[in-house]
Amino acid sequence: MYAIIETGGKQYKVTEGQTIDVERLDVADGGTVELDRVLLVADGEKVTVGNPVVEGARVKATAKESGKGDKVIVFKYKSKVRYRRRNGHRQLFTRLSIDSITAPGVAKPKPVKTEKPAKTIKPTIAKPVKAVKAAKETKPATATKTTTVRKTTRRKKKEETADGA
Repeated sequence: MYAIIETGGKQYKVTEGQTIDVERLDVADGGTVELDRVLLVADGEKVTVGNPVVEGARVKATAKESGKGDKVIVFKYKSKVRYRRRNGHRQLFTRLSIDSITAPGVAKPKPVKTEKPAKTIKPTIAKPVKAVKAAKETKPATATKTTTVRKTTRRKKKEETADGA
């Protein structure tokens, strides 16, 4: 089930459990708000469109937090006249968590309770403890490492030619 609501001059498609950011509402954090400007309600195959709103439809939401959005830079510029203006703006918002969507004639489905089967306790069998194997004896190193000394060779100087080149 989803609905299309209008708040703050904008329209939002919402479902239950969804979190949305709307224009700042006058509600405390953790408070509930009821949005009555519902433009459309869809429940499976049944779609109810309002004219302009669906009568009796409500969306209940909880305000999670209020704050400021990201900064938007407004830069005004006119060519050839050295006119430049730079302003920043942060829009205020309220974060809402959608709790329920109600519409006239739409029955809310009842949650189906499933019985949990009783937990069966499996008997635990003690596993036999394996004996720890003795560490392998290490043979002492009889061969010593021999290092080879490399002979460095020097470059031979080029012999001068009689031309002097």
